[in-house]
Amino acid sequence: MGRSFTIAAQSLASSFILMLGLSVYGCSDSGSVNPVVELASLRVMSGTDDIPLQPSFNSATTNYTVADLSRSLSGVTITAQPAVAGDSVTINREATTSRAIPLGGAGTTTPVNIVVSESGTNSRTYTVLLTKADLTGNNSLRSLSISPGSLNPSFNTNNPNYEVSVASTVNSMRVTPTLDDPAATMTVNGQPTTSGQAKTIPLRDPGLTTILTITVTAQNSTPKTYTVVVARAALGGNNNLQSLTVSPSRLDPAFSTSRTSYTVSVGGRVDSLTVTAAPDDTTARMTINEQGTSSRSIPLPDGPSSTEIQVIVTAPNGIPKTYFITVNRAALSADNNLEALSVSPGTLDPPFSAGTTQYTVEVATGVTNVGVTATKSDPNAVISGDIPNGGQANIPLDGPGTSKNVSIIVTAPNGTSKTYGITVNRLAPSTDSNLANLTVSAGTLNPGFSSGTLSYTVTVPASVDSLTVIATKSDVNSVMSSPGSVIAPAGVSTGSVSSSLGLGTTTPFTITVIAQDGVSTRPYTINAFRESR
Repeated sequence: MGRSFTIAAQSLASSFILMLGLSVYGCSDSGSVNPVVELASLRVMSGTDDIPLQPSFNSATTNYTVADLSRSLSGVTITAQPAVAGDSVTINREATTSRAIPLGGAGTTTPVNIVVSESGTNSRTYTVLLTKADLTGNNSLRSLSISPGSLNPSFNTNNPNYEVSVASTVNSMRVTPTLDDPAATMTVNGQPTTSGQAKTIPLRDPGLTTILTITVTAQNSTPKTYTVVVARAALGGNNNLQSLTVSPSRLDPAFSTSRTSYTVSVGGRVDSLTVTAAPDDTTARMTINEQGTSSRSIPLPDGPSSTEIQVIVTAPNGIPKTYFITVNRAALSADNNLEALSVSPGTLDPPFSAGTTQYTVEVATGVTNVGVTATKSDPNAVISGDIPNGGQANIPLDGPGTSKNVSIIVTAPNGTSKTYGITVNRLAPSTDSNLANLTVSAGTLNPGFSSGTLSYTVTVPASVDSLTVIATKSDVNSVMSSPGSVIAPAGVSTGSVSSSLGLGTTTPFTITVIAQDGVSTRPYTINAFRESR
């Protein structure tokens, strides 16, 4: 784009400040200033509070100072916007329009260079020098509180100007200022005041403003004045609300005396809203939807719907103010889904998903009941069927080898329902009466072990006078015994039997496996022969 260039001469003091910034950060355009390549705004902020520039910002002024910053302030944020869209901005060489700037210690000065450029050719540099107060020059307040009312904006040690609005009935203000430097001195409206102690200031007549000045003088005699302008409402003309609440839900935005329009959002199950209000002036008249009251329950039509509620405050002088509340009632929820579903013992097949309604679960033959837990996606939905609305039930099962169907019905607040089904299959008792392994403490089985082979022999030398047979069940739920005793009950996988051997004789060992069904039986026999000497 075409732009004109002019040469702007800076004062000696301004040139010194600019050179100081350039010596730290450098600049590509030190000889010319383009009045078109400029900033539209430049702000120094602590949190959300603006810190005043000296002088006040003007796009043609490039050098600024911010002096006597509080010693407790660790940093500020500098925000700069170009006057022409598309121009680039750097803050201390970083391409950005907003940057946090850390501050040095007490009494130090932190220079900040803000360069606005057009396509990397023409540029203008603005310099801000941030100076913290030193110990002897600290003329700041650490805190400032007032009662009644509240400061606007909220107190910030670097902001000297505040406003307070109070009712016409308030005739005095308690001010409590606290020094940042205990060695500094302070006056309130010209009267010496002790740091941290409240001072009562009489206010002017209703309808007038009272100016409170708090002047802090540092050890080096430099003063700083904080000003609080107290606006006392005119007598008889106060038609403000002091408070306004709704139940259930809340006002959006939050209540403020000066704001007259609000919205409230409620769920589809909410059929009424209670509005409670209090006037700022207790002598004012107030109605809620034309009824003189301070609290009223307003019925709401079925959702989706919108209902307007009017709270009218009429001041003693007859001037009314209307506060509007628009209540938006949502439609009843159609959510009839489960958020979670589980059984114990057992595992759902397929794994749970809100959109899947049918599941199967297999449990062991010894399981006589299962616990089912269902969680609603919408807490206001209702669970019925085989599971109560609480979402938990213990379901008894039929005999081994049978199936049990569990039905879970979820009904949404709007009346639509969805049914989830679980088929619990209780396994029949096992018929497995096999051994999984068979070993002896001496010698070798003949033939080698196989679960289908029931008879074995083993020969041991004459030096072996006893033998132990060790057997492992194929099904841990079967029972394994040897004549006269159970050597491995259900749940125990391995058992053994031992016996002494006679010289030159054969000793039989018999191990019987009875399946879980109690019917299937399989005896395994080992004939052990001990050789003669």
